[in-house]
Amino acid sequence: MRHGKKFNHLGRKKAHRSALLSNMACSLIEHKRINTTVAKAKALRVYVEPLITKSKDDSTHSRRTVFSYLKDKYAVSELFREVAPKIAERPGGYTRIIKTGFRQGDAAEMCMIELVDFNEIYGADAGAKKKRSRRGGAKKKSAVEGEGSEVVDDTSESVAPKAEQIKDSASEIKDDSDNKEEEKA
Repeated sequence: MRHGKKFNHLGRKKAHRSALLSNMACSLIEHKRINTTVAKAKALRVYVEPLITKSKDDSTHSRRTVFSYLKDKYAVSELFREVAPKIAERPGGYTRIIKTGFRQGDAAEMCMIELVDFNEIYGADAGAKKKRSRRGGAKKKSAVEGEGSEVVDDTSESVAPKAEQIKDSASEIKDDSDNKEEEKA
């Protein structure tokens, strides 16, 4: 009976499951992003996040504890040197699971699991959006006005002349296409 056993056994015995999770955790730490099934990714998240939390404290004891789980010297050094300083302020949630569809052969649900702080797309720098307002802003001025520089005014042109220019160019294109059709006939 499996009373109270809430973790996913992944259809494997204990030794095989621990080896699988250890290898996947090493790959995740080394490559910062891996593709796998959703079930394995959820099991990996539960396995690797406590190890990342332990890596915040760079002591011999925590290194040995993490090494007992990962069994890979390179992955442990990568975790403590590169990953730990980046996630130092983050209180948890070091990984992100993004579903990518279904596998062709057996229709297993696939996903990408990644370390959150190593994604350039969702990063703090890329995610910072510029605040926009609908009103016109102040007139732009150059840094030094007294030394022969001019005041630049971007608001002098109105929107109507630009719209007229666009309509004129569209009508020219249409006239050209009409002329070509007449020539062919």
